[in-house]
Amino acid sequence: MAISKVTLACVVLAAVLGVSMAGHGSSYIHVVHDDSHGHGYAAPEPAYHHEEYHEPSPYSYKYGVHDAHTGDVKSASESSHGGVVKGEYSLVQPDGVTRTVHYTADKHNGFNAHVTLSGHAHHAHHY
Repeated sequence: MAISKVTLACVVLAAVLGVSMAGHGSSYIHVVHDDSHGHGYAAPEPAYHHEEYHEPSPYSYKYGVHDAHTGDVKSASESSHGGVVKGEYSLVQPDGVTRTVHYTADKHNGFNAHVTLSGHAHHAHHY
């Protein structure tokens, strides 16, 4: 059975578009097969499915660790409402300085962060 150039081109196009459209909702390609006798027939098309965009549901969370034995001290909190995410996290760096990051993110302004350092650095002395 010979495959026509048009059919082969449609199959290649379907493979390329199938990869590039992954994760972007439903898609389909309308392929018309040619049986080399001038009689074409159309492949069935799936029904079009349209998904409406909804803002993410509001949420908030907090967590923290304070392990005096290992010196692991950190905390984080984040909340989201109306497509705007706000949060902060802090951690004690190995030199003893506390790094705190306050951030916001939304689809118009992107991700924006403000970093502050507090405390005095100390370095271990090796003997």
